[in-house]
Amino acid sequence: QVQLAESGGGLVQPGGSLRLSCAASGSIFSIYSLGWYRQAPGKQRDMVATITDGGSINYADSAKGRFTISRDNSKSAVYLQMNSLKPEDTALYYCHVLRYDATWSWGQGTQVTVSS
Repeated sequence: QVQLAESGGGLVQPGGSLRLSCAASGSIFSIYSLGWYRQAPGKQRDMVATITDGGSINYADSAKGRFTISRDNSKSAVYLQMNSLKPEDTALYYCHVLRYDATWSWGQGTQVTVSS
């Protein structure tokens, strides 16, 4: 089992930036991909960005050009640099891990609020 601990959320003005961090612990040896998802009130949880252990990256259209996902395998950590934030980016952001045995885990979520 993999445990995830997120940090870095907060309140930011439109156009601002935030960097989310997620540290994995536990059975980290079999991690295939790490990623970020988000869920706004009353909406479904959607993928924001994912990165595999081989470095393949996938972004949601809403994140392309503004967000950057990166991974530090030595620390079993994944980061999400978010720039040019918009009010519609306001959501609870979850870290996600997918293992090679097709099991997965979620973090507890970190709130991102974009408002003036």
